[in-house]
Amino acid sequence: MKRVDLASQPSHTHLLDSMKFKLIDTPIEPMQLRHELLNVSAGAYCSYEGWVRDHNEGKSVTALHYSGYAQLAPEIAQTILKEAQKKFNLIDAAVVHRIGALSTSDIAVWVGVTAHHRGDTFLACRYIIDNVKHRLPIWKKETYTDGSEAWIESNHCGCTDPKNLEHHH
Repeated sequence: MKRVDLASQPSHTHLLDSMKFKLIDTPIEPMQLRHELLNVSAGAYCSYEGWVRDHNEGKSVTALHYSGYAQLAPEIAQTILKEAQKKFNLIDAAVVHRIGALSTSDIAVWVGVTAHHRGDTFLACRYIIDNVKHRLPIWKKETYTDGSEAWIESNHCGCTDPKNLEHHH
């Protein structure tokens, strides 16, 4: 399998060190992204996939639409990735977030990290997704089976570890 460098890919790619962030309007390909993080120095890899589910807060969901501030999101994402790299001694990390229309079961966000040891990868993956959901200028609109729609806060689910949101500017 050919190694693909995210830096050579179009669509809001910004690199700082080796960390990568993309906003895309096409399906996320986790196996390709995993392959891009392969490194013989890494002893561990961990990833997270956020999927579009068919319900939220008692309502049946048929679709989501993500909007993002493409000029600002990469800068904030790079800050989050640099924080994680420093805090967890990462070898590499990447975040890909969908924008546009998504259907149930689509992958909305993907995070992947590599490090020398597994503990750092688990903790870093959680840190990154918690901060992406809390800090990135990306908004989600849900469409329900009854035809109604609602804009949803991405960080209101109560599943974020508060310790992960204590960052330094």
